[in-house]
Amino acid sequence: MRGAGSAPTERVLDVIELLSHPENQQLRFSDVVRELELSQATAHAILKTLADRGWISRDPAAKTFSLGPALSLIAGRLATMRPVTHLARDAARRLAIAVDVPASVIERAGDDLVITAFEQPKGGAIPAPHERIPYTAPFGVAFAAWDTPVAQGAWIQRAATDDADLIRQLQDVLAQTRKRGYDIDSMTPALAQAAHAIGSLSEHALPVNMRSIIDQLRLEFTSAALTSDDDPRAPRPVATISAPVLDKNGHIQLVLGIHPVRAMTMKEIRSAAEPLLREIELLTG
Repeated sequence: MRGAGSAPTERVLDVIELLSHPENQQLRFSDVVRELELSQATAHAILKTLADRGWISRDPAAKTFSLGPALSLIAGRLATMRPVTHLARDAARRLAIAVDVPASVIERAGDDLVITAFEQPKGGAIPAPHERIPYTAPFGVAFAAWDTPVAQGAWIQRAATDDADLIRQLQDVLAQTRKRGYDIDSMTPALAQAAHAIGSLSEHALPVNMRSIIDQLRLEFTSAALTSDDDPRAPRPVATISAPVLDKNGHIQLVLGIHPVRAMTMKEIRSAAEPLLREIELLTG
């Protein structure tokens, strides 16, 4: 959505998201002020309003805040209002058990990607990470490959700037992914973490003499993450195999993925992708 955001609204949502983290179920007033770098007056006004509306609760004895009953009512409506997401979580649970690797549901929130469900192979769900991943290359290939041409161009431009070779490479990757029917993410966890850290740096916060270096690092990380099917016999590191769930009009709704995190040949990748694509077919059907 275009246009300027609302800073006061963002601060309210920051408080809700902070309290929703599994490790932050009971936070004191001073914790909220410190973690979000809010003034005491702003934090007090936000917390009081949220408590009055039932979005958060305050323990008068421990003097801590937690999510409130009003959010439980909203959460209870999600299965009805967003049935595909609810079904995708069930699919991720089945996939994790069937292929014996973790499985996840990934959704887009504005210019970010968010893991909204994460299932373990033994049938035990863990809280989904709250970290937002920027929707820019090398992240989000499975989304971009089925996105609109305009959105694809924006996705490429955010990462490639004026590098013509990388632009062509990204265009080829999107076309190859769409033809294959699923994305193969070869980024190791360490490389993904480094790429995310570099990608999150704002050029406005960097010294002028550092901007060209950071831009080059972004390009290198993006180029290193791109995969090719040239040699099907050669094992390659595979972090995630993911595919889109489309609506009846062919628009992408979310991505379902599995996380082998090991070296695999194309034959092994295709075999692992089969149950994933079966679940996708059930969801789209």
